[in-house]
Amino acid sequence: MDGDVLKNLTDPAVLFFFLGVFVGLVRSNLEIPKQVAKFLSLYLLMALGFKGGQALSSAGLSGDALKVIGAALCLAIVIPAVAFLILRRRIDPFDAAAIAATYGSVSAVTFITAQQFVASRGDEAGGYLTVALVLMESPAIVMAVLLATWVRSKQPATAKTVSRMNATVSADGARIDQLEVIPESDRPSGSAIDAGATGHGEGPTPIREVLREAFTDGAQLLLIGSMVIGAISGKAGGEAMYPFVNGIFKGLLAFFLLEMGLLVAKQLREVRDVSPFLIGFGLIVPLVNASVALAIGWGLDLSVGDMTLLAVLAASGSYIVVPAVVRYAIPEASPSRYLTLALAVTFPLNMVIGIPLYYWIAGSIA
Repeated sequence: MDGDVLKNLTDPAVLFFFLGVFVGLVRSNLEIPKQVAKFLSLYLLMALGFKGGQALSSAGLSGDALKVIGAALCLAIVIPAVAFLILRRRIDPFDAAAIAATYGSVSAVTFITAQQFVASRGDEAGGYLTVALVLMESPAIVMAVLLATWVRSKQPATAKTVSRMNATVSADGARIDQLEVIPESDRPSGSAIDAGATGHGEGPTPIREVLREAFTDGAQLLLIGSMVIGAISGKAGGEAMYPFVNGIFKGLLAFFLLEMGLLVAKQLREVRDVSPFLIGFGLIVPLVNASVALAIGWGLDLSVGDMTLLAVLAASGSYIVVPAVVRYAIPEASPSRYLTLALAVTFPLNMVIGIPLYYWIAGSIA
């Protein structure tokens, strides 16, 4: 176990992540241009989808694949439901719905890092885990929207919360636009919902618009489309794309994790606005979710690689797609809570301890 943690911490890509955190904490003027960060995130999604499609093309949807996908869908529904029931007892129900959606969904960057970790140890996971990644994205968003709608229906009209500001204010009074920490795009997650559609924060977005946004998100469609292309193009397509999706993958992942480190450092300044209870939630719940996923993987007799990545999917929290949609769907929720938890608490936890821990447990019980 100690060897796995040390090896993960000394991986060049992970070290670049810590470099970004350090540079951000000392308030250096280093920054990655927004368009470069956008390209890096889109590249990683494209490469991940294509490689997953290639694996599906060669292995097909076997019995293991259907078991993993079914387990992933169950987790995507159960995790946000249980999280909401726990959180609504201690915090505002709209914040509870937003945080539940964040943890019910997944982090593609954490998944990619874990995939590299597992592959470096010779335990390649099936390409169908990419399918599970795609399928776990939307159910949590849909459930959060339904929960928020239910909460609104229980409130008197005069007591309904007006949309909170879309930006938070840091301790030094500087305005922090939450969109800046979403590297997918300038106006993340598609184009259907904008300031005009939301009435500049005057009320929640209609459910039909939010559902459309959840299912037509640009990043998700790129991931799905790349996976389909990888499956259709077969071996010849894989050889043609090898230099792009494999040769430079590690280097661009390291560059992207440098950017993520800078964003984590920025978001760490918001931790003071998050209660100790929520920080504990962001540290403990991912480990509990991973334990449940590992137990399911053991019960389904999955391989070490499949079990590890299923645990990573269950343990990670979305800080890209879900916050981008929830920001418009549940304007009553505070971004400084759900975004800070996923990005500044759970993401580093999984990068430093979680991935090698899940792998070690999977290897012990497989």
